[in-house]
Amino acid sequence: MTANKRQSRQRRGSKTRHHLKELRALSISINKTPRHIYAYLINEDRSKTIVSASSVEKNVRENVKYTGNIEAAQAVGKLIAERALAKGFDTVAFDRSGFKYHGRVKALADAAREAGLKF
Repeated sequence: MTANKRQSRQRRGSKTRHHLKELRALSISINKTPRHIYAYLINEDRSKTIVSASSVEKNVRENVKYTGNIEAAQAVGKLIAERALAKGFDTVAFDRSGFKYHGRVKALADAAREAGLKF
């Protein structure tokens, strides 16, 4: 029996989240839709969101032409890194939520690294 695309992504994501929970590490979790991308810094011990950034925010939307492309993902990656560093967090784990490390996911991660976060 073959699983569909969404089920495969959810399976990959649950494996990653289980591993991060064992490490007890802060993680940047992402979610993407065709029109937007969202990033959250989550404390795995309490399952609490510390900071977040997304392409829905007004300052991101004003600086990019379209919110569902690599340019918007880079802006969100830079923004989440700035907010995390302002809160005093510089080392995090990257939870890609089962999405393949390609395109917008890779752009967000690279931009966060360039802005000063260590994965």
